[in-house]
Amino acid sequence: MSETQEAKPGHWLQDRLFRALIWCLLALPYRIRVPLCGWIVSRVIAPLAGYRRRIRNNLALVMPELSKAEIEKIVRQVPDNVGRTLIEIYSGAEFIARASHLPLTGAGVTALEEAHRTSRPVILVTAHFGNYDATRAALIARGFPVGALYMNMSNRYFNDHYLRAISSIGTPLFPRGREGLGQMVKFLRQGGMLGMLIDQHMTRAPLLGFFGHEAQTALSAAELALKYDALCVPVYAVRQQDGLSFQVIVEEPIPHGDPVAMTQALNDSLEALVRRYPGQWFWIHKRWKHGGAKISRAAP
Repeated sequence: MSETQEAKPGHWLQDRLFRALIWCLLALPYRIRVPLCGWIVSRVIAPLAGYRRRIRNNLALVMPELSKAEIEKIVRQVPDNVGRTLIEIYSGAEFIARASHLPLTGAGVTALEEAHRTSRPVILVTAHFGNYDATRAALIARGFPVGALYMNMSNRYFNDHYLRAISSIGTPLFPRGREGLGQMVKFLRQGGMLGMLIDQHMTRAPLLGFFGHEAQTALSAAELALKYDALCVPVYAVRQQDGLSFQVIVEEPIPHGDPVAMTQALNDSLEALVRRYPGQWFWIHKRWKHGGAKISRAAP
């Protein structure tokens, strides 16, 4: 774990309650545990944790045109998807078995397969949408050399077993920061495919357009693609109506150029998908943490 992680009052208890919930859910059949965990997070945890209020605030900022009924539907769907995603990740082999058979769709599949054939590095850019680890599991099952960049959780007790859970889906995993930099660079130079989540607020990152408002967005995915001549490919796993399966979408690679313009294109890609499936993005994040000033057009 990161040296900056420190135990805080309540972290141990929170983790033990979480472990107990996961233990009970894993005793149930997969088809029952996944929707049940979604229901628990949506109807019990979300109101207590303040998630509903945060979702409403974010929607009021960037999608004020939504009706009250549309807002309340998203308020229910978002934590439900979060809960389903969480227990799917902890379901290990059962989740992997399902994700392994998912077909790859989208205009970027051919480019991704060609990169794999020629050992060209790839930056797989995704977001906290649907279940982001379903894409990783589907690609690994096809023999693609997929690693992932992750950020340590603030609760070190939770972080330990969460890291084990995501590691069960596939390795290597690289912690953000200096700790994992050397191994990550080596992995890319050997033709690896690095998965990155870019939809969270990052302090000191430039302000780019997202839903017509300024959002601090890290340029690291674009910068890595440029530095190591890697493809920069948006990938997503869209949860289907049955609540258990996914459509894996591989979009066309973002053309190399100015890293700000490339990152803006990644924001635009995600925004388009979220507008189609607003209940599948993690609106519980403080994406517009600095205030989210409205912009007249997307940043260049």
